Amino acid sequence: MQASTLELPDHLIDQIRQASTDRQPLRIVGGNTKSFLGAPTPGAELSTADWSGIVSYEPTELVVTVRSGTPLAEVEALLAGQGQCFPFEPPRFGASGTVGGMVAAGLAGPARATAGSVRDFVLGARFINGRGELLTFGGQVMKNVAGYDVSRVLAGSMGTLGLISEVSLKVLPVALAEATLVFSLGQHDALEQLHRWGGQPLPINASCWVKDDSQTGAPELLFVRLRGAVAAVEAACERMAREAHGTRMDNAQAGPDWDACRDQRLPFFSAPSPDLCLWRLSVPQTAPVLTVPYAQFIEWQGAQRWLWAPASAAAELRAAATAAHGHATLFRAGADGAPGVPRFQSQSAALQSIQARMLESFDPAGVFNPGRMA
Repeated sequence: MQASTLELPDHLIDQIRQASTDRQPLRIVGGNTKSFLGAPTPGAELSTADWSGIVSYEPTELVVTVRSGTPLAEVEALLAGQGQCFPFEPPRFGASGTVGGMVAAGLAGPARATAGSVRDFVLGARFINGRGELLTFGGQVMKNVAGYDVSRVLAGSMGTLGLISEVSLKVLPVALAEATLVFSLGQHDALEQLHRWGGQPLPINASCWVKDDSQTGAPELLFVRLRGAVAAVEAACERMAREAHGTRMDNAQAGPDWDACRDQRLPFFSAPSPDLCLWRLSVPQTAPVLTVPYAQFIEWQGAQRWLWAPASAAAELRAAATAAHGHATLFRAGADGAPGVPRFQSQSAALQSIQARMLESFDPAGVFNPGRMA
């Protein structure tokens, strides 16, 4: 780890130091596409919009290093030009999303269950702590840290530990082949089938199950995406379609649908009523059907379950998630903002203690996004 204040806009350092001295909160903003995540945050805006650019890109080494304000779309276009990608498919939620916001939010798309999370691909990072110091952790290779890997803790920290300045990320080649199968299966049968396939050497990359309850007689459908070597994908398609009576979709149709799934642009993600909230339930892949009276959209081979429900259902949903050894997050609040309802489920005393000590270490004055994760 190194401490420095070089190679950064002076106004960012000065703003953080002044806020720390005055104990005034700062609200970190990149492209502002994920402002709905977590509790509303007070304070002056601390923007990374003018801290953008590709620091380095080594396609043969599968590593890209970028400044935090760099648009995610710009980086993905650069990678695509070399036949590479972020395999965890970060949701964009808009054209102005940034790489810093991608890491801070820690969100991953349809391929999360097989490709891994954002933190799995963070190799190193530089960020400014609450004292206005520029800290460097990690590097540009997978095994570069002795001790606690702070750079990966930034993934999902929602900007509460510091302002990410620069991040190095591992990338991977785009898969040689891709196919999507669709099956007419109820939720229970779909989960059981996914569990069976999960124990076999099949190139399953993503899945989603949905039933549109807004339409009478709407089918219950399971979509499974395969990615990998051409021979492996073709063999798996033939076998899986035979076993569960599935059909193969045209990639020209399936590709945009998966992209819409990634960015929550599918019909399911349009609020059926302005009073409802979008809830995200994270449970083990092997969790059974959850007995809650709300339509669900299921991803990650059963591990991520979305549903629309009122804020008043918080206790019911969190009890159901806890019973399945998971947790429930209020992902998007309804029109009234769901006052008094915590966005995140309460943590154990041990985890709360660890988090408090980290916040005290990196942001002793508590200026960065206070209350965002409370």
